[in-house]
Amino acid sequence: MRLIFLGPPGVGKGTQAKKLSSTKDITHIATGDMLREEMKGKTTIGVKAKGFMLRGELVPDDVVIDIIDKRLQKDDCKQGFILDGFPRTIAQADALAKLLEKLTITVDRVIYFDCPSKILVERISGRRVCNKCGTNYHIKTMLPKTSGVCDTCGISLIQRTDDNEEAVVERLTVYDKQTRPLIEYYERKGLLRKILADRSPEEVATDLNNALLGS
Repeated sequence: MRLIFLGPPGVGKGTQAKKLSSTKDITHIATGDMLREEMKGKTTIGVKAKGFMLRGELVPDDVVIDIIDKRLQKDDCKQGFILDGFPRTIAQADALAKLLEKLTITVDRVIYFDCPSKILVERISGRRVCNKCGTNYHIKTMLPKTSGVCDTCGISLIQRTDDNEEAVVERLTVYDKQTRPLIEYYERKGLLRKILADRSPEEVATDLNNALLGS
């Protein structure tokens, strides 16, 4: 099963991708996480990406496409994968189509998670993360056992620089301009399935499974 998950920041596509990856034993490819790892390692790609991500802007296509190309050729992608956070523009979608054709791979489904912007701002600006294991928490809806401390690692949680409210609003603005056109792009190919994501993770997961089973 080869899937693309689309949707604005904070919509919960990463949460659903991780669950599906575990139950279906397919690889979860989160471009945001990959870029943050590059930044942490101060690689050439990481240095290029850092300024764009801190401003809430999209990382240039050539940078993202390069890491996706390398990632899809690894052995763990042979049985299937979920692309989470890529493509984000029509240009990236066209580049991905050419890349998949080169690799003789076809996409089975494109899942679009939709949610009102007001809810997304609340979700993201309230998010806190463990800088060691990457586990996400929330100041209202997903509290750790000890305030401000990761349940697993026991270290202080942080708010990512690009999760502050100002950066979130900018990210959603960029999304509307550059990423939303992908909905029609994949609808025309007959691949798109829409899911309302302003509900509980369990309800969204049920709809996701139904979307993957449907024709």
